[in-house]
Formats: sequence, structure tokens, C-alpha cells
Amino acid sequence: MSGVPLRVFRLAYDGTEFYGYQRQPDVRTVEGELFDALARLGATEQAGRPPGYTAAGRTDRGVSAVAQTVTCEVPPWCTPAVLTGALPAGIWAWAHVDPTGPLHATHDATARTYRYHLVGDALDLATAQAAAAALSGEHDYHNLTLDAEHTVRTVTIAVRPWARGLRIDVTAGGFPRQLVRRLVELIRQVTVGERSMDAIALQLGAAAVDGPAGIPPAAADGLLLWDVRYRGVDFTPDPRGLTAMHHDLAAAIDRHHRQGAVLADIADHVGDAHVD
Repeated sequence: MSGVPLRVFRLAYDGTEFYGYQRQPDVRTVEGELFDALARLGATEQAGRPPGYTAAGRTDRGVSAVAQTVTCEVPPWCTPAVLTGALPAGIWAWAHVDPTGPLHATHDATARTYRYHLVGDALDLATAQAAAAALSGEHDYHNLTLDAEHTVRTVTIAVRPWARGLRIDVTAGGFPRQLVRRLVELIRQVTVGERSMDAIALQLGAAAVDGPAGIPPAAADGLLLWDVRYRGVDFTPDPRGLTAMHHDLAAAIDRHHRQGAVLADIADHVGDAHVD
């Protein structure tokens, strides 16, 4: 397909259905399903990695996205709606842009934002915001990531209330592995009183922290790749792609609400039981 233009897609996906984003042998991943869909459509001449392919990030198993961004060389007829039609349930292409010059989804991103939904009744907003402020700024986050290099980052954390707890947005140019989920877990522990604010200075200090003093990552299923920004790039939503995505998401939300009601009834019924 000589001369095929570069197209940039926005992808959304329910990460609980996949073993992470990056293609792996023998397990379902978002990237693997994307490559298979493009091949089935005949949008690329080769199986596997398409020409011009780059991706904004590699989310872990269980992590979802609304703004995963990928580039690849495909014909103009391969719109987000067409691509969504070839993708399995749980993955949607919903917007695109045809850049006027080269664009690398990984290296050209100016900022990435991850959103975490922290559930709980005893989550004091003011304490969480104070912890987030202490963790924001330029720091060496070597104690809060699996990575041993490139751990100095400039991070901004915003905490807001939501119906069932707190919504935490974490923004940076890029993230070492598990940094966002460990930041969230540290904020949670400080907020509920499991650790004091002094724990933040300890984690941001030069000395290595491990063992019981270390911070494990928060559960992956609460994390969402919320936004990836590029200088001078404006995405065009695809009405048909959005309609398909909203239809599928509404059905999935209804299903989860039903399941939640059933589980709540089970808990209530067992809670009311007593042994003579």
C-alpha cells in the first residue's frame, strides 16, 4: 500500500476484559485485537504490526482507557466506525485525525492524564487533597515505581469528590511503571489514617524504601487512561463510532448495575441471617 496516509485513532476499551494493552502470545490484549481487526479489514498488507504504528502507552492488565492513541497507515475508508465494526466487544475506535506531518503517538505526546476512581465512605476530601499537593511537583519517585531509571518526573495530582468516593486525576509527560497506582494507594492510606503525612516525605526521599514501609499499587480496575494531548492536534469524533460505543457502554453499565444489586441482596440476606 505505497503512499497510504498516516491516520491517528482514539481508542476506548474496558481493560478488565484483556491482559493489558501490549500484544502478548497466547492471551487476549487490546493491541493484539487491534492488529487482528486491521488485518481482517484488509486495511494493512501485513499481519501483525501495521506500517507506521505507534501507541501512546502500554496500560497494564485491568486498566481501561478512553484516550488511547495509535497511529498507523490505513486507507481513507478505514474510519473509526469501520474499525469498531471489526473490533471485539469492549474496544471502540471513536475519533481520528489525519496529521499533516509525522506524528509519533508515544514521543510526541505533551501530557498524559490517568484517572482513578477511589471507592470508600471514610475518604476525607481535605486530607486527600493535602496528600495530593505534597506528592505533586517535580520529584524522584523511585520508591513508587518498578523502574530503576528515569524516575524523576513533574506530576500534577487533582482530587475531587464523586458519588462513591474520590476521583483522582494524575497528569505528567509520561509515567514510570505503576507510578499512578502507587500514588493513589499512598493517598488512600494517608486519607484513611493508615499512614501519616510523614509517609509522603519518606517515599519521596533519597533512601530506598521497601518491605512493610513500601507502597503497593492500587487495584488496576479503578484506573483509566483519561487523556493524551498533542500540540496542534485536534481529533474529530466519528458519529457512527460514538453511537456504537455509547450503545455498548449503556448495556454494560446496566449489566453491572444488575449484578451489583444481586450482590448487595446476597450480602443483606446473609447479614440478616442468624444461627440459633
